[in-house]
Amino acid sequence: MRYPRCVARLAAGLVLVLATAVGCTGDGGDGAEPARTDSPASSRAGDGSPSAATPTPSPTPADPVSLPALIQRDHRGSDLRLGAVRVRTDAYTQYAVTYRSNGLKISGIMNVPTGKGPFPALVLAHGYIDPDVYRTGQGMPREQDLLARNGYVVLHTDYRNHAGSDDDPDNDVNLRLGYTEDVIAAVHALRSAARPDVDDDRIGLMGRSMGGGVVYNTLVVAPGLVDAAVAFAPVSSRPEQNIDHFQRPEGDPLVDEIEAAHGTPQEKPEFWRQVSPITYVDRVTEPLLIHHGTADDTCPLAWTRTTVAAFEAAGKDVELRTYRGEGHTFGPRWPDSMEATMAFFERHLR
Repeated sequence: MRYPRCVARLAAGLVLVLATAVGCTGDGGDGAEPARTDSPASSRAGDGSPSAATPTPSPTPADPVSLPALIQRDHRGSDLRLGAVRVRTDAYTQYAVTYRSNGLKISGIMNVPTGKGPFPALVLAHGYIDPDVYRTGQGMPREQDLLARNGYVVLHTDYRNHAGSDDDPDNDVNLRLGYTEDVIAAVHALRSAARPDVDDDRIGLMGRSMGGGVVYNTLVVAPGLVDAAVAFAPVSSRPEQNIDHFQRPEGDPLVDEIEAAHGTPQEKPEFWRQVSPITYVDRVTEPLLIHHGTADDTCPLAWTRTTVAAFEAAGKDVELRTYRGEGHTFGPRWPDSMEATMAFFERHLR
């Protein structure tokens, strides 16, 4: 049962970002055989709020760099503006866009299907690309095109510090949590724009690699924000594992800055626990589909299996599809993965 979106908005927490980069290595699995947990339908955010007779205690102030801090924050997303036409096809028109994310201007692209709306919408969260070389809309061009051709408005955010977005000088040291804020704000900006071509009661989320980490964070910090989510080849749900896998072996000086600011996992275990979405998986209310190749040598499949096990233990609606022989970016099995993705969104957004 879907609860009214206005109810969901009232209690939807808002989100944090985990990620550092793309990455994983595969372990065994079968081609596209789902390892699935079908839990009872989760309550949408806003259900069962405390009665007026029961005072709500003031929340304990959280470390400003933490998931609890993002949960407590009043996130704002607004002022969605469509700019120049970048691409025009028989199926959709792609626009350059900007919107506001907690005071910052964020750039991106939006594909709007041809025809009479309103259409369901998807916010896309891309994987790690060096901001110095990143171009607006870069990261998931195949997905942007296919989803728009199948009747979805697609808003692909560039994130802060990318392309035409405003700068946030503390974002990297603060574990790039601002990327999650920008994804949350993108959903709010879509809704607040009240566009006739967007059905704001049908919005989903999709992320790849680092963007998969953004998806995890969004689900745990903002239950009720979207209706369903998909992650492709996601990073670990424990940020320290991402740092050890991607940054530390490369001698990235950012590691020393992060640990000087926040401590090491050995020195400050509570800090690292509070920036891990796996800590708060009990908050998730939306169905999640994850795709992962068994030959992924960028992000280990073992990371995803650990995260899925946590979702299952909490009784959440999660499905893992593994693809034998597929690497991190998906090649021959990409059409299969997208067919499953669109069937998933069809069930939950149509």
